[in-house]
Amino acid sequence: MTGSAKTRNLPGARGWTPLRDRRCLGALVVRVALSVFALAGASPAGSQESLAARSLLIRPESVSDSVSGSVRVGAETEFATLGGSSIQPRSPKRAPWWAPLASLIVPGAGQASLGQQRSVAYALAEGYLLVQALEAQRDVNRSIRSYQSIAANSARKTFGGSFPVGPWMYYEDLERFDASGQYDVVPGGVLDPETDLQTFNGQSWLLARQTYWNDPAVTPAVSSPEYQRALAFYAARAWGDQFRWSWRDASLQKGEYKGAVSAANRSNQRKTNILTIVGANHLASFIDAYINVRIRRSGGAGLVGLRIDGIESRVSLVGDPADNVRTIRTSLRFVPAGRLPD
Repeated sequence: MTGSAKTRNLPGARGWTPLRDRRCLGALVVRVALSVFALAGASPAGSQESLAARSLLIRPESVSDSVSGSVRVGAETEFATLGGSSIQPRSPKRAPWWAPLASLIVPGAGQASLGQQRSVAYALAEGYLLVQALEAQRDVNRSIRSYQSIAANSARKTFGGSFPVGPWMYYEDLERFDASGQYDVVPGGVLDPETDLQTFNGQSWLLARQTYWNDPAVTPAVSSPEYQRALAFYAARAWGDQFRWSWRDASLQKGEYKGAVSAANRSNQRKTNILTIVGANHLASFIDAYINVRIRRSGGAGLVGLRIDGIESRVSLVGDPADNVRTIRTSLRFVPAGRLPD
């Protein structure tokens, strides 16, 4: 070989053709390695196929001292040679088609059927999250019983009755208003709505008038459609006498009530967040199993109906040769994909 550049063969390798520029060789090896690791990353982590068994055949005769050279990585090689010894690849594990569905139902089940150790991580995460969700629900129930008890013994006790349990909206209104007001101010006959604007029912009647009357301050005829529509709105929105309350002489208890409601809201939000993560764990396990099954059953990573057969990288000079600037271009070679035996 001519020229002032020093060359040397790679240690322990036979039949290698030296390159003029060792930096070019290093860049080429890095580029090929990245491509190979991209392929290796596409295979399932729990596959029986080891990275060393991912055979690489580097053909040095295609690398020359000319302006451009090429390195081919063939997917057809049967085994890899490392330090004079060969490592035979093992056949991939059976990939049942139902593995993704199993992972969607029970995270980690599909990975277990594929022989992957990370199935334990999915299962442990699922168990931990479900325990946390149950604890959050227990905290919600405890807080609900607390604020219902405070309301019954403080705000509602004055009016007597059986204190029926209301919906969640009722307890929100208990927090927002000091009093409910009367449902029917004049019992008997036509419904007479509450007019005290400091109460919930009084605000409900104001909203009904603003919605259906031309002028909320001017009362239309009782038999008019405007009045009847407003009255129906009030009847559907206002709380009846069995749900009547007042915090006017129990400000301290109202503070305790608000604290119990806030605790219930926080616990419920925590439970919702945990259940969202549970769903994400199911989805992640499903996608993981689906990708691994597709890779194993189709013979490797690839596009639709294709599989990667090899990689070709080409080194070329750019610009003035004296600048010693080179570029590496890599291309993938695809062939029709064949199915592996189940």
